[in-house]
Amino acid sequence: MMSESSRPAVAIDRQYAPDQTLDPAQVGVLQREWARRVVEEPLAAPPTLIAGSDVHMRDDRALATVVVLRFPELEVVETVQGEAALRFPYVPGLLSWRELPALLDALGRLTVRPDLLLADGQGLAHPRGFGLACHLGLATGLPTLGCAKSILRGDHPPLAEERGAREPLIYRGRVVGAALRTKDRVKPLYVSVGHRITLDEAVDYVLRSCTKYRLPEPNRLAHATAQARGTRILVAVASPVHPCPKRDATMKWSSRSPSSAGFGKAAAGPGLV
Repeated sequence: MMSESSRPAVAIDRQYAPDQTLDPAQVGVLQREWARRVVEEPLAAPPTLIAGSDVHMRDDRALATVVVLRFPELEVVETVQGEAALRFPYVPGLLSWRELPALLDALGRLTVRPDLLLADGQGLAHPRGFGLACHLGLATGLPTLGCAKSILRGDHPPLAEERGAREPLIYRGRVVGAALRTKDRVKPLYVSVGHRITLDEAVDYVLRSCTKYRLPEPNRLAHATAQARGTRILVAVASPVHPCPKRDATMKWSSRSPSSAGFGKAAAGPGLV
């Protein structure tokens, strides 16, 4: 019997681990089936630990980072990394099949259990109602939300320019998410339910997690850390065996702490998951 101290903080339900031998049509069928298992319900309690996630692709590897922050202080509690081989082709709408193995590897290394997980991608705002946030939610049992940088499916009315402006994201006559302006006169984010949360709660926690940047702080820090890790690997592969007498500027940047303000604004990605 596993002792309390040896149990992982986040237990992974391996039935939701992507079978990367399936073809895209088979994955689509499975997404529709699993979408019926997604639960949209209020959080059991206000979260005190929230986590952000990001995946950086480097050659044939997916490098995942998960950062856990204390909420509402937004102080970093733990940062973990994981990786997995890329064995599934890039197909819009099926990106969880590429990213989830590395993310689950990282989540399995956590020593604290987050109360809410922010996915860098879609939740219900997905052609089959099963984006990355939904997949993460079923695989971990954690409340999850999707926070994407662009629309995969759906439309919304014009959005006011000020921070906090919100409009429903509608797909086939159904509200599947919300367009949310997190910074004045900056492109909105697209928020949707992943699992075990309501849309109003998802929008509220994304907005409250944004400081002076467009992205919520958990995802911004996860992105910065994942990108820096990819840069370090690239530099290590490209560098000669003997030490270089001059310090490379890229190496200097990639060695900074993910919580450093020097990372600046996170770059926008496709968000098509």
